[in-house]
Amino acid sequence: MLTLLTNLPRDVLIRQLQDGLVLLVLGMGFVFIFLAILVFTTKWISKLCMKVAPAKQPEVKKAPAQAAAAGVKSAGGAKDAEIAAAIAAAYAKSKN
Repeated sequence: MLTLLTNLPRDVLIRQLQDGLVLLVLGMGFVFIFLAILVFTTKWISKLCMKVAPAKQPEVKKAPAQAAAAGVKSAGGAKDAEIAAAIAAAYAKSKN
């Protein structure tokens, strides 16, 4: 390959290098512009989707101390015990 480049006339070699640099700059420019458009379009569509269907806010549960202070009975203890029993049973079954 090197012998081919050295056999070319100087003006032809310079012209080919110039054409290569032009193609390099054009290619990288188009890729950069495409990626920039892609980023802005994605951000715009995300904002549009959030306006059309906003994310649901998670419900804030009262802490047990606050529930007891408010006079509300909490059934969370029984539910937690059932979940713990189910986990223990599944763990014991997986060991057999």
